[in-house]
Amino acid sequence: CFGASSESAFVESQGLDRNILKNLEIAVAEGFVDKINDQYRFAHDRIQEAAYNTIPAHRRCIIHFKYGIELSSLLIGDEDVITSVLFTAVNQLNLGGPPAVQDVSHYITAARLNLRAGKKAMEMSDYETAYSYFDSGISFLRKKHWQEHYALSLELYSLVAKCALTNGDHTSLKFLIAEVAAKAHFFEDKLDVLYFETCALAYSSRLAESIEKGLDILSKLGIEVQGTNVEARVQETKELLSAHTGDEILNSRQMADPTIIIAMKFLGKLETGMTQIMSKSVPHVTFKIIELSLTHGMSPVSPLGFAYYGSYLAKQGEINEGYHYVKLALSLLDKVGSRENAGEVIFVCTQVKSYVEPLQATLEYHHEGYAAAMASGDSSQAVINLLALNSSSFFAGANLQRIQEQCDNNIQMCEEKKQLIFMVQAQQVQRTLSKLIGTGEEPKYSSEGRDILASNSSVLRSYHYQTAYVSFIFRSYDDTIENIEKYFDLQQTTWGNLFLAHAIHAFHTGLISFWVARKSKEQRWYQRGNQSKLALRKWAESSQWTFENKWYLLEAEESFCNNDVEAA
Repeated sequence: CFGASSESAFVESQGLDRNILKNLEIAVAEGFVDKINDQYRFAHDRIQEAAYNTIPAHRRCIIHFKYGIELSSLLIGDEDVITSVLFTAVNQLNLGGPPAVQDVSHYITAARLNLRAGKKAMEMSDYETAYSYFDSGISFLRKKHWQEHYALSLELYSLVAKCALTNGDHTSLKFLIAEVAAKAHFFEDKLDVLYFETCALAYSSRLAESIEKGLDILSKLGIEVQGTNVEARVQETKELLSAHTGDEILNSRQMADPTIIIAMKFLGKLETGMTQIMSKSVPHVTFKIIELSLTHGMSPVSPLGFAYYGSYLAKQGEINEGYHYVKLALSLLDKVGSRENAGEVIFVCTQVKSYVEPLQATLEYHHEGYAAAMASGDSSQAVINLLALNSSSFFAGANLQRIQEQCDNNIQMCEEKKQLIFMVQAQQVQRTLSKLIGTGEEPKYSSEGRDILASNSSVLRSYHYQTAYVSFIFRSYDDTIENIEKYFDLQQTTWGNLFLAHAIHAFHTGLISFWVARKSKEQRWYQRGNQSKLALRKWAESSQWTFENKWYLLEAEESFCNNDVEAA
């Protein structure tokens, strides 16, 4: 019943049948079981199978469940031992299943133990196993469980929904959200699963719907974030922050109001979504997070607000001030008591750091961001960090085949976790790499992928950039102009915060613009090239290592465009 092997100390544990040890010694003497280093092990898999099958199926279930209940009484003492016994006990309960329950009180015992095991699995970042435990826990709940065991039911359904989102199981997630929405007693009790719903929508072609739902829920919680005058909001936030030193912010009290805590989660999700299709609204969300953090205390979302604030300042040209706030955001991660948003915080901060620190040195940060996101079950930020790592590696001159392998892995993960928006973006990078390497593979977009291209301005902008870049490399003049024009048309509606992509795009669009200017003699292309050159020169002031050579290359292109070959 316990598998192919077991430690002798485990067999001797209190609560198990006393005849087990004696019978095992007989089995050892007969050659059916080996005893090696205090471990009993079947001499062959077929022996285990034959022994197991001698027990009638219904009886096996009862024995499994009985041993699970007996083992659960041993959950005291050393934490490592408790964890091992917990998983063994719950696995036995689940092998028995609800039909094996003979004492009605054991239904709830088994449900609670599955809840405990699922939480432990989540702590170990094993969300698939956690899902299995929570799902099994739900299976032990009886009719009227929402009335008789409301808190237990709500916690099981909320946590299994979290795991379903992380695992990319949106079909199960949809059912779980509907169940909680129908049975939860209060609006506040629905907020966790409603948050998971906005996340699932944000990863698909329904990003706009996700943002709308998030704003609606925040409004019901009494929090409004929309505004018109960004400049006034920026000044208000600067004045608010001027009254607090960095140390005071780092040592602020923890947020305690549960309503504000969940509202902060919705605000954090809006940051990610609005960045893609409503960039002008992002500052209002950022400043609301900072305002609530300074007023009510720090929550796990607070570092994200400071990270986006630093990113916004850097986008406005205040690189050093932005760099200050992203470093503050990273320090704050260790102060808020949770790293559930660490993956996104590290991603946003690394994008700004790339404008100050040598680019090659920042690549490792995205590995850290990926690991942090996976640990907290945030698959979206895991794939974003991988996507950023691929783009940064390309700009840093890494081996193309190696980047392509990373990109292939990223696309596979996006597909598994239903991260469709980022999968489309990764497919665009993959196409560029395959063209440069020489394989020439074209991405195969799903119908929803095509919908994302049609509705998400950031994804569409990246698509036209990648297409224009490849056309330029292979000197396809008409295709280059067609796509770069569409890229420029989308420039004002995307990316209100600073990303390394701004520099990558500025460099390559500068090269394209000077090339087109030489051929077309049109002044507007010369002006676009000059704008890119000036942007690179400005960034070279904060990171000479990364940007000075790019700036000189655009200076050379400009000189060549002006027929000054010697200067070029």
